[in-house]
Amino acid sequence: MHIKANGLRLSVTDEGRGGPALVFLHYWGGSSRTWREVIEQLRGSHRCIAYDHRGWGDSEAAPTPEGYHIRQLADDCEAVIGALGLDDYVLVGHSMGGKTAQLVASRRPAGLRALVLVAPAPATPLAVPAEARRSMTHIYESPAGVEQAIGVMVGRPLSAEQRSRVMEDSLRGAPPARAGWTEVAMLDDVSADLQNIHVPTLVIVGEADHVEPVDTLQREVVARIQGARMEVLPATGHLPMLESPDALVKHIRRFVDEEHGKP
Repeated sequence: MHIKANGLRLSVTDEGRGGPALVFLHYWGGSSRTWREVIEQLRGSHRCIAYDHRGWGDSEAAPTPEGYHIRQLADDCEAVIGALGLDDYVLVGHSMGGKTAQLVASRRPAGLRALVLVAPAPATPLAVPAEARRSMTHIYESPAGVEQAIGVMVGRPLSAEQRSRVMEDSLRGAPPARAGWTEVAMLDDVSADLQNIHVPTLVIVGEADHVEPVDTLQREVVARIQGARMEVLPATGHLPMLESPDALVKHIRRFVDEEHGKP
């Protein structure tokens, strides 16, 4: 289905039943399909909502990189939640989606019960030199570039189907969306807002993540969010939902059940 959010049509999948609902936010280069293996395991007990960020997957693109500030991505997330009438839900954000989820949670929206951050980008600006950021902007323009990105991101081999899915999603990104992260959202500083997060928070990171290393996330995410705790997935890189979906599901399920008093 498509939902109108802040002037753009966003593609949304909604499957499964049971509460709380889980709202999945994908990474820069991904789509709602990034979460396929995780949702397949969780949709039997939870309503699972995943959407394509503006400019990715089947969602409409904002026309310039300036349309991709983290606050605008957060506005989109709240618009999807509002359109679906969610009143009991958990945000599950990965990488860029994790930075977005942090800002949404800091706004204390009604119905938000908990926050799961999977290899999240910190709320502080990423310390990447300008030349490196310019190179990143173009990495999803060719299959060779995507293969290079996959090589940096993963700690475990992907299946042929997973590699194909990552390749397709990355190459489909609208040019303004590709540049929107490296030129705009990556540099946004929303760290001051994190003091306003007052829901239980779990940070899940791969032991072999070279994009968002364990020590960085401990310092820049866990230490900044009151009561947050961390789980580390062995031998896993930056794409836990593809590399270690069973382990990721186990941690999400246990955390959500604990916070909702289920045995």
